[in-house]
Amino acid sequence: MQIKTKYFGEIQIDEKQIIDFPEGIPGFQDDKQYIMIRDEDTDFTFFQSLKTEDLCFITLPPVLIAGDYGFDISKETVEKLELEEAEDVLVYSILNIPEDYKKMTANLKAPIVVNIKNNKGIQELLDDDKFDLKHPVFKGEE
Repeated sequence: MQIKTKYFGEIQIDEKQIIDFPEGIPGFQDDKQYIMIRDEDTDFTFFQSLKTEDLCFITLPPVLIAGDYGFDISKETVEKLELEEAEDVLVYSILNIPEDYKKMTANLKAPIVVNIKNNKGIQELLDDDKFDLKHPVFKGEE
């Protein structure tokens, strides 16, 4: 299957790689299918919408941003994603990258959670005040 992407032009994907977000991502509820594109030279992962070419979330694993990052996935999310094993989970933080990339922030409060066994995803809003919506990615940029 050929898709058009925001950052990589037209690419060929396998339909088995499609991640379904049954509820969409808050603010983008109409876009329910994404493909994860990993940049081989960096730790960035791009969540490219299959419906909207210009919609692509740039993400990083939150443990790369905050080494002590961790949370308990809600029972509701476990059920929605049909999670069985902790090893089946990938977690990403959506980045906000301004013109001055050194002021880049990560949304640690609402991570993307993906079940790699069934390719279902959700953005989970954490009920924990220790995580920020705009956590600085680079130290000293707070």
